[in-house]
Amino acid sequence: MKKYRAVLFDLDGTLLDTLDDLTDSVNYMMEKYGWPRRTREEVRAIVGNGLAKTLERSAPAGKVEERHVAEFRRHYAENCAVKTAPYPGVMDMLERLRDSGCRIAVASNKDDGAANDLVRLHFGDLADCVIGTGAGLPRKPDGAMVKAVLERLGCSRDEAVYIGDSEVDAQTAENAGLCCILVSWGFRDKAVLEKLGETVDSPEELLKRLL
Repeated sequence: MKKYRAVLFDLDGTLLDTLDDLTDSVNYMMEKYGWPRRTREEVRAIVGNGLAKTLERSAPAGKVEERHVAEFRRHYAENCAVKTAPYPGVMDMLERLRDSGCRIAVASNKDDGAANDLVRLHFGDLADCVIGTGAGLPRKPDGAMVKAVLERLGCSRDEAVYIGDSEVDAQTAENAGLCCILVSWGFRDKAVLEKLGETVDSPEELLKRLL
């Protein structure tokens, strides 16, 4: 018997490895405006609070204006599927969750359009609901996005679990009143995650925990 009716996922660093495309878009902006380039590992430590914050944290202090954020959003939207791919084992995990009767959803700080496009591209119709930034709800770690997903799915918080890869996700789950499991293959080091809560190291291990 499955433990949850609904499994809610973060997207970047949890289901999809988006880091190369994010790094490329960051460095497009850095090069265009003469700002210092960022390494992949620097971007890895920066992401998690949406594109605007990613750019602000990447650029020199005080340099980012609204026009830069808008340009960054456009560039990333046009290039968000160049190198991005699911982490190994994720597709099989989602299919097995669906086969077990679980509802699957995504709540992401990625822009809503890009989040929906990437989920459809890589996972087809496996997700019952996808909500991202710009859908009229505050960004995570505010719990409103997760609560909206649960409402659309018709599930209570006691019937659901939130899966993520960062301190933002752990706080989001707490704010929404959900159990949380963190994955170590994403954007934060395992030592950091273990201080925040339960951590798993592979999609197979996560699946065993969920079913």
